[in-house]
This record gives sequence, structure tokens and C-alpha cells, in this order.
Amino acid sequence: MSEYITHAFPPIYDTESRILILGTMPSPKSRENGFYYGHPRNRFWKVLSEILSQPLPGTNEAKICFLRENHIALWDVLASCEIHRADDSSIRNPVPNDLTPILAAAPIRTIFTTGTKAAALYKRYCYPKTLLPATQLPSTSPANCALSYEQLRSAYAVVEEALRLSAWNPYFPRG
Repeated sequence: MSEYITHAFPPIYDTESRILILGTMPSPKSRENGFYYGHPRNRFWKVLSEILSQPLPGTNEAKICFLRENHIALWDVLASCEIHRADDSSIRNPVPNDLTPILAAAPIRTIFTTGTKAAALYKRYCYPKTLLPATQLPSTSPANCALSYEQLRSAYAVVEEALRLSAWNPYFPRG
């Protein structure tokens, strides 16, 4: 049975953010833990910390510091929707988040989505307003057992590359 969920987490960003990573909607476990990618078996934080050669952040506060230190903005495509547990394929009546505040405050150069549904929702609801294409990354959810950890790590290497390129690109101010 589906329930109507309203997103409860604020976006994480600052004026130094260079990339934006968008999921779909926090899972029940993430909502219970009060932060993004909060399921203990979700591989998001482990993959990011490895590709950026950083220690794995353990607390929500450490995760916020990790994101800011690495110039990563984090939010979700949806502000609310009907969803059955964490099943993105069950999403109905989606209401997108307004990405304008992030894009106005930070020199976002690259947008990534985590998973097929986040990519499709971004393309349908956000792209017409932002006109910024998004690169789809695979889901780090424990439900995505089709990809090994090494395959996920390899796919997410583009995040490190985007951050590295944005640091020296003379066409964009460093902020």
C-alpha cells in the first residue's frame, strides 16, 4: 500500500558547491535515520568516500562536512509523492523540488541523478526549468543487486572527474 510522503530534509549545498547529486525520495530507513542514503546497506557514502579518497563519514554532521568539503550539493528530485516503501517504480503523483535556490546560490556545473527513476523524473520535471542536462548514475540502493560494488565504484568515478575538472576550468569562477 502506498503512502503520501513529503520530503523532510533540506538540500545540502553552499556557494562552493560545484556538482549536484539528486536522488528520487528518501527511503523509509533514510527518513528514520534523518538523512540521505541512510540505509546501512546503501553504498552511496562508501562509494563517494572511496572515489574521493576520503574517510567514510559516519554521522549526519560528518556527511554534511564531507559534502561541503568536496563541493557537492545533495538533494532529491521530488518534494512529495505517493510511494510504496522504497519502491521508486511505485511513485505516483510526483511533485518536483524547486532547484532554483541551489542553482542561484552555487556555481553548479554538473548534475548527476542516482538511478533510473531519478533520471526520468529530473528529465520530465526539472530539466525544462533548469535546461541543465543530468548524467544518470546507477542506484546505490541495496535493492540494486545487479551491479557489484566495483561496478558502482567505476560508474561513480565520473563524480571525481567532474569535481577535478571544475576546480581548474578557467571559464568558471572558483567562487
